[in-house]
Amino acid sequence: MRIIYAGAMRLLRSTDLALRVLMRLAVTGDSSPTTREVAADMDVPYTHAAKVVAELQHLGLITARRGRGGGLALMEAGRTASVGAVVRAFEGDGDVVDCEGSTPCPLNSACRLRGALRRAQEAFFASLDPLTVQDMVAAPTGPLLLGITGAPQLSRASQRSGPNTS
Repeated sequence: MRIIYAGAMRLLRSTDLALRVLMRLAVTGDSSPTTREVAADMDVPYTHAAKVVAELQHLGLITARRGRGGGLALMEAGRTASVGAVVRAFEGDGDVVDCEGSTPCPLNSACRLRGALRRAQEAFFASLDPLTVQDMVAAPTGPLLLGITGAPQLSRASQRSGPNTS
């Protein structure tokens, strides 16, 4: 049996970045930052951000417009997207352990560990299912995000009620 995730359960960097991009876009109001600006704000390579943005666009969560006046925008589906669904989309449905390596595990036919770890993984995803991207940027997080990004500041009324959803 070859363990894929040693130690605590971890998200792929692309999953973490996808969630942060969605949160960043949820607080930008009417501005449309470019992929390059988002990458700079998050201190990640542009190529990595571009791949994540392309996948988020493919999932129908954001729009990306090229050229002058272009940029990224969160779609309503992105604002209401389940965090669990986004994590599943980026992490995939693979098992926590890989029992089919070059040397098959001798416990494969009678192993209880694989099922237990799969249930734990599903419980992790299920705990994220009720949360939406909008939930993740409610105060105090949304106003804090605005302070650490290049996003324009929202009015005090918007900060109290959460980011602009129009």
